[in-house]
Amino acid sequence: MQGVRAMWMRGGSSKGGYFLASDLPADPAARDALLLAIMGSPDPRQIDGMGGADPLTSKVAVVSPSGRPDADVDYLFLQVMVDRAVVTDAQNCGNILAGVGPFAIERGLVAAQDPETPVRIHMVNSDQQALARVPTPDGQVRYGGAAAISGVPGTAAPIPIEFRDTAGSICGALFPTGRVRDDLDGIEATLIDNGMPSVILRASDLGIAGDEAPEVLEANTNLRDRLEALRALAGPLMNLGDVADKTVPKMVLVSPPRAGGAILTRSFIPHRCHSAIGVLGAVSVATACLTDGAVGSDLALTVEGNPAALSIEHPSGEFTVLGHRDAAGQVVPSEVLRTARKLMDGVVFPREDGA
Repeated sequence: MQGVRAMWMRGGSSKGGYFLASDLPADPAARDALLLAIMGSPDPRQIDGMGGADPLTSKVAVVSPSGRPDADVDYLFLQVMVDRAVVTDAQNCGNILAGVGPFAIERGLVAAQDPETPVRIHMVNSDQQALARVPTPDGQVRYGGAAAISGVPGTAAPIPIEFRDTAGSICGALFPTGRVRDDLDGIEATLIDNGMPSVILRASDLGIAGDEAPEVLEANTNLRDRLEALRALAGPLMNLGDVADKTVPKMVLVSPPRAGGAILTRSFIPHRCHSAIGVLGAVSVATACLTDGAVGSDLALTVEGNPAALSIEHPSGEFTVLGHRDAAGQVVPSEVLRTARKLMDGVVFPREDGA
């Protein structure tokens, strides 16, 4: 059996395999088949692979040197479905992005500087740019530090990430319909794409309080069916077409904050309720909160200053987004704080069916 070189990392509040593109098949179909075998999909437990039986731990980053003058590396994110034989590149992942800079330095794609190394990352999925600043004292990646993020125990070294050109990166416009608020079968919604296509809905309009535990919401089959019906309506409006087999748009339920933040969220990704919130999902929610007339802006606590720091509450804590406004009041590049940690570096052995 031939193994494949890989590094397993926690990126933000997600976890997955990081691969050099040169270590994987060039043909996408062969690559995806290999990744399904590595992760152990399809299987709800992923017992015969590296996946953790959860969408947040069944993720892959494919990294390569970039040929672009404005980027150091190219990063392709792949979501490996847990219980289906599907690998999709329909979205970015800002959590897994947090590990791309350290991985690129560890693999020698970017030369380390002292005390910090900026890594310019081209996010292939959406053709957008991000800048990650990785702590590298004495030219070595440092994973230990004092930064804490919700959903991850303990602390680690801070990795600030600035997103550039995120507006409309997947749907073609920040508000794909040209409106900040739309009607979906009688429910007011904001359809937005600031790095992650999202449908923002008031939790109260769906008959829930908005602070329920994720497992309670997942057990609510009427809610899930209603959300999927609304998602099907939103797909074509967001230039995404039929989204039945796609992981976007995400469905985000918002309500007034409960713990001193700006807004409370429960997000579906799209069929499981997230135990936290995705990085770019949080950026899209923060943008809606800062946009007059959008769903969320009427519920969020007023935030002053530029940049405006919005604390996005979620089931396992909060996520702070720094939203910058231009002279016209439009939201421009946002910055978030993430952490990452190397968990394993070595060779992974995929399942060989029929051997």
